[in-house]
Parts: sequence; structure tokens; C-alpha cells
Amino acid sequence: MASLAGCNTGSSTDQPATRNGNSETYDVGYGDSRTTVEASAFPDMLYFYCVQSGWMNWPSLMQSFNDTYGVAVHDDDRSSGEALQHMRSHANNMTHSGYNGGYTYGIVAHNDGFTQAYKPAGWDKVPESLKTDDGHVTATRRVTTAVTYRKDLYEERGLEKPTTWKDLLQPEIMQDLALQTPQAAVGLATALSVNNARGGTMDDLQPVIDYYNRIQDGGAEFTDNFLAQFSRGEYATFIRYDYSGLDLKYNNTEVPEENVGVALLGGENGNQGALNMPYGYALLKNTPNPGAAKLFMDYVLSLEGQRQFLDAYVRPIRSAELELPDEFIVPAEYERTEFQVDYGQLVERQESIIQEITRGANI
Repeated sequence: MASLAGCNTGSSTDQPATRNGNSETYDVGYGDSRTTVEASAFPDMLYFYCVQSGWMNWPSLMQSFNDTYGVAVHDDDRSSGEALQHMRSHANNMTHSGYNGGYTYGIVAHNDGFTQAYKPAGWDKVPESLKTDDGHVTATRRVTTAVTYRKDLYEERGLEKPTTWKDLLQPEIMQDLALQTPQAAVGLATALSVNNARGGTMDDLQPVIDYYNRIQDGGAEFTDNFLAQFSRGEYATFIRYDYSGLDLKYNNTEVPEENVGVALLGGENGNQGALNMPYGYALLKNTPNPGAAKLFMDYVLSLEGQRQFLDAYVRPIRSAELELPDEFIVPAEYERTEFQVDYGQLVERQESIIQEITRGANI
């Protein structure tokens, strides 16, 4: 779903919207989405799918938005797939103003008719391949599949830093390996990463199915809750995204920084094995508080909002305009392992891919 649109005329603010003089209005949006919203219509609480305070420094971002505009954002702790299911079950009575989560799930919501066009301020700064040309779905950050491991436990077991997915097939790693099912965006990214690394395609998912069956036989578990267990040493390895491990390494006091390792994995035959997955948002239609939702979307895409992702080691969509911390994984590792897919094709086949993997691996 790459954008085919050129830049529309209109301003693109790098800073959050400010009040119009002494009035209680704000100018928001980009190009043909530019409009004015009334502060008097703002709710005390704005409901957005997938804001998930445990991910990507959202607590800080939500608090900053609240401090600036006096609107709290609800901590809607759902996966992208759970949000889509909730939309479908509430299609005649939508309860949330916007969607925020896996980019491809946003495209599915768009295809299902749940979204409306809105190009937030800063929309012109987003790469064309990571926004829809009609303004319905816009990426705000991107993450890459990675493995996080306990360096201290690996050292005790005589294990080296993993560099390929084959490395995880060692019994000493499989025995307490945690990962998520493909129903979640992060789990789908993991499955596609493994599949690509081991020579598969979206037309051939057998490599990841075989891999998942093998690691389950070795003791690996599919679960959504493993961070606390990782901190306690009950899991020595988990698969999520690059920022997940870096955030845990540098922003968590339960495990010493030197005991956490984060690695991008390739295939043993030189195939790339770290899918670059965009995350983004969309304004939903026939929902409450669209004005506040637009203002929130503008804030997230402003440089002030984008900069806050860096505190959780997430690469903002506007990262080219920002200085990344030294703690980020070195670019050479991304060059070795990272790949992208045709996100439009993935959207069309996403549900069948998930079903085939979950059935084949009995997840």
C-alpha cells in the first residue's frame, strides 16, 4: 500500500499545535486534512486502540500530551490483532477514536471500512512506502525482529552470542525460549523472519512451521507474558523487537545492563532474518472525539513526540531528522540481517498466513 501521492500544499509543523491566540482552538492536519479543532469538545479521556503503556515509551508520550492539552489517553492494553477483533465486534457502536499498532493491521482495518482519511501534521515527512496515499493509515515508527538473551546465563551454559536462527536450536537455548504467536504483530514478524532466514516465502511457510515444531519439542513456549520471567532468569531468551531488548537493557533496573544482550539474526546460508515492521495509526470513523484524536495524532508525529520514542530505543519514522543514541544496534548489523516485505501483499494474505502457521505448528 505505498503512497502514490505527491506532497499536498499545506504546512507541516515540527512542533505540537499551539492555541490560536486567546481562543480555545488548534489548527491540525496536513494538506487537505487541515482543520481547526475546538478544545471545548475535548474529553477528559481519549480512547485509542493499542496505545499500550508498556511499549515504546508510551507512558511518557501520553503524559506529555496530557500535560500540554489536558487530555488523558486511555491505556488500552491490547495487541494489534485484539484491537482488530474488538473493532469488528463493535462495528455498530465504535468505542475508540483511533487505532495505533501494527501497520498491516491498520491496513486491514482500513480495508474493513473502519478508518477515515486524516493526514496529520508531518505527514509529508513519512516515507511514501509507509503511508497510504489516501491518508487513512500512517506509520509513526519502525522496529525490527530481534532476540534478547541473558548474557550471564549464556556464559554459565557455555553459549555464544546467537547470530543466526539456527543458533537458537541448541537444546540449552530452546529449553527456556519464549516468543509470541503470529496473531500478534510482533509474533507475525517473528514467524516471517524465521521463514525468510530459512529459505521460505509467503508462498512457502513450511520452513517456519518445521522450525516452530522443533523448538516446541525442545521446550520453547508461546506466551505474551515473559518479561518478568526473563528478569527472574526463568527464560534465558525471548524473541520480540530490537527496541524491546534495548529498552529492557538500558531502562530496567531488575537485570544489570551487562547481563542483557540483543542480537539481530540472519540465516545460516546468508539469508536475511530480521523483518523491519512498521507501526502506525489511523483515525476511526463514526467514533467519539475526532478532534482530540486528530490533535493526538499530530502530537505523535511532531518531532517532540517522535523524539520520545528514542528514550525506549524505538526508531521513529522521522529518525532521519533526529540524532539516534549510541546504544542503538550498529548499522552494519541491520545491513546484514534486515529485510522488508511487500506490505500490501502481506495485508492481503495475513490471515491465511497466520492460520497456516498456527495450524501447522499446533500453536
